[in-house]
Amino acid sequence: MIFNKLKDGLKAVVLATLYFAVWIGVLTVLKVLVLEEYRIGFRAWSIALVGALVLAKVVLLLAHVPLGSLTRGRPALVAVIVRLMLCGPGVLVALVLEKAFESRQEHGDFMSSLIVVFRHGEIHHVWANTICLTGALLGYNILSALRRHLGEGALNQTFHVTFAA
Repeated sequence: MIFNKLKDGLKAVVLATLYFAVWIGVLTVLKVLVLEEYRIGFRAWSIALVGALVLAKVVLLLAHVPLGSLTRGRPALVAVIVRLMLCGPGVLVALVLEKAFESRQEHGDFMSSLIVVFRHGEIHHVWANTICLTGALLGYNILSALRRHLGEGALNQTFHVTFAA
């Protein structure tokens, strides 16, 4: 019983991580291509993979948070939109804080680096990442709603995806 729950949880983390890794990988490739035009090297593949793992785990945890009366008795689209409206701004805040944390040594302290994020070009990178990751969250939430509606395993059968038991 416990082994099956552990196996199912691990499978969910792996699949969600792969899903978000593809999205973050595409975003990273786009950054590499754009920066290459200016002969700027960009090597953040390991950070992208860790980001996918963290995002997957957070999304899986948030999936267990009940939305209560906001979505009860309403179409699945309402739950998708509510979750997106909760997670999207969370992604923005997390990315802004991450940028500020990364540059705190360079700017003296955390508050100074937070101000720099908003006053300089860093915020454009934050917006680009937020848009892409929110798109990833939208897709994930739609797939989750479809999986709940169709039943366990039906989505995999629809796309002819099989996993070893």
